[in-house]
Amino acid sequence: MSDELTAHRPRKRFGQNFLRAPHVVDQILAAAELASGDRVVEVGPGPGALTDRMLAAGAEVVAFEVDRDLAAALERRNAGNLTVHQGDVLKADWPALLPAPPYKLIANLPYNISSQVLFKILDHRLLFGRLVLMFQKEVGDRLLAAPNTRDYGILSVLVQNWFDVARVVKVAPGCFFPPPKVESVVLRFDPRPQPLAPVTDEAAFRRLVKAVFAQRRKTLRNGLLGAGYEPDAVDHALAAQQLPPTVRGETLTIAQMASLTDELSNLN
Repeated sequence: MSDELTAHRPRKRFGQNFLRAPHVVDQILAAAELASGDRVVEVGPGPGALTDRMLAAGAEVVAFEVDRDLAAALERRNAGNLTVHQGDVLKADWPALLPAPPYKLIANLPYNISSQVLFKILDHRLLFGRLVLMFQKEVGDRLLAAPNTRDYGILSVLVQNWFDVARVVKVAPGCFFPPPKVESVVLRFDPRPQPLAPVTDEAAFRRLVKAVFAQRRKTLRNGLLGAGYEPDAVDHALAAQQLPPTVRGETLTIAQMASLTDELSNLN
């Protein structure tokens, strides 16, 4: 364990569990297919287990670190190919700070903001050519889930529509300091040349997807009504898509949700 790792007291409010397993770093970098000259974004670098290896490989690294002490330690490396932004990555202006896409986003994400980071990635997906990200296993299961399964949900649909998602490796708690109480998983995301389902109005699509999963025990019709859609429009759209009123939302494919979104939008 490095001196910086032992000297820094992990801060729970920042969700700090520092990766300390070189073999996991190896697998992350292999999945990223990191090469000299690659432009990389890292979120939550901590003491720099991933950062140092990426710098050594000749990558140009832009690191977002909320912890002032850790950000200062990264800056003391005086590496010409490292830029450190201290602050909340969720509030950062990514297009302004990342002016030369495409970037690879490689990170052991702080688990307390991992879903929020994913939504921000979706908003700025054209900045990235590949993502290799660590999640707690529960979130990873959602991102990989298929329709009509327990883990299938909002993240499954929104992420899989734009990215091909694959599991890289499971990671045990002992690979971190301090060890988290959950297992973790590394996933690789490759942008699809075209989305699985064309989306005419992304805001409308997100609204529908959130409505579908807001109350999973309800039928799709009741879920849509509960989200504020007009009854006549819902009944017409379900009939047009040949979906019975009793169908449950979690059984729908991404393509069916996209078609249903268009149908409802055309009725307004």
